Amino acid sequence: MADKSNEKKNEELKKEETQGEQVKEFGQLTLDNNDREHKIHLISIIGEIEGHECLPNHTKTTKYEHVLPQLAAIEDSKDIDGVLILLNTVGGDVEAGLAIAEMISSLSKPTVSLVLGGSHSIGVPLAVSADYSFIVPSATMIIHPVRMSGTVIGVSQTYKYFEKIQDRIVDFIIRSSTMKAERLRQLMLDTDTLAKDVGSILIGKESVTEGLINEVGGIKEAMAHLYTMIEEKKEK
Repeated sequence: MADKSNEKKNEELKKEETQGEQVKEFGQLTLDNNDREHKIHLISIIGEIEGHECLPNHTKTTKYEHVLPQLAAIEDSKDIDGVLILLNTVGGDVEAGLAIAEMISSLSKPTVSLVLGGSHSIGVPLAVSADYSFIVPSATMIIHPVRMSGTVIGVSQTYKYFEKIQDRIVDFIIRSSTMKAERLRQLMLDTDTLAKDVGSILIGKESVTEGLINEVGGIKEAMAHLYTMIEEKKEK
């Protein structure tokens, strides 16, 4: 009996160590202690979305080369029942952000997103990429046109390229939410809200009213909805 008890303790310690490493390295965790015995994979998208270039060490980042393989592993796993995505991001690399958003959107497992703090810029497609989305009352979403750093060549082809990038973002948002393209572009090009920029800030309930996010709620509501989605899928 003592040996079995020690084995169980060692397994629990090993599991805690593994989970600690997952959180430390990737901001991810498997939640499996709930009463309904569902296995939920938690993914946090925080700070700045890092793309093909490494950001400074002092910058909080979400690396797409970490998230994409993990999403593929989740899709392939028979053990994972659903995915919870927590977001508090200032945006970042457009290509990397859209790649993650498309991966989340194409998962066969039930997915729920929860915006905490903020989900700005390319964080908007990431927030709406889940099957169902929540936002806490104090969280913000900033919608603005695409920006580009570095050398910009002042020719018509550059502006056409910018427009194509913008169209890709708009297309993803409108097919992943109930917001209309015309209203999205209107908010994107608003000049009255941001002091030094073009765009709009939506706070909590405003993002729901605009059709961007499904519901105002916190972690309790997000988890409960994800459990329901998992159970409905298992019944089918």
